Amino acid sequence: MNTARRLSPLRLLTAVVLSTWAGLFWFLIVSGRSNLYLSTRTDWVIPIGAVVLSAAALGRFLSVRVTDAPGLTRRDLFQSALMVLPVIAVVALPPASLGSYAAGRRSNFSSVAISASTEDLASGELSLIDLGGAIRSTEGLNALTERAGSEVSFDGFVVRDKGMPADEFQLTRFIVTCCVADALEINVRVVGVTPGRFSEDEWVNVEGLLYPLGTQIVVQATEITTIPKPKRPYLTP
Repeated sequence: MNTARRLSPLRLLTAVVLSTWAGLFWFLIVSGRSNLYLSTRTDWVIPIGAVVLSAAALGRFLSVRVTDAPGLTRRDLFQSALMVLPVIAVVALPPASLGSYAAGRRSNFSSVAISASTEDLASGELSLIDLGGAIRSTEGLNALTERAGSEVSFDGFVVRDKGMPADEFQLTRFIVTCCVADALEINVRVVGVTPGRFSEDEWVNVEGLLYPLGTQIVVQATEITTIPKPKRPYLTP
């Protein structure tokens, strides 16, 4: 005897939730927004997640009819709503990377176990990650001190601390190892800036001469140029 199969509200709700997350991942791929949330080390999660969640959603839709279909409880609805809320937030909010508001509210790069070798610091082009790693150790600081007066070129956004002179700003960048939750701040003090020329959060390229002062890095600017916001605003170690 054939047993009648009925639509399962719980299975249908699960399929909708899975579809919502799959849609979010496809949206991040198409819009290019994954760069705002993940580092280059982990951005593979987005396409893999899109495929896996799409397959899971399809499988759940194909199995929504069962012989025993209990109704939905308030708990089912509440849990599903909590799972969908992050999706709505990501899609609804305007795309934005971490900026001046987050600067100073994140851990300082120097307190994190990322270092730069003295060999890399002794010669060649210096990067912001090199500087952040150098100030963590005496050897790194010594190697960096030997490079005092070296010409450097850094990209970052403008941050103006309270009480900072009008001809200075902090050139800031965030390093992301996995996702924005572990973002760490890297900054250098730029001096010799034309007062009032650059606004907070404006992206610039700074060329100048580097001078380490203890654990603070100062760049005497020779040229500052406004640049477009990079497609990948975060650095990856």
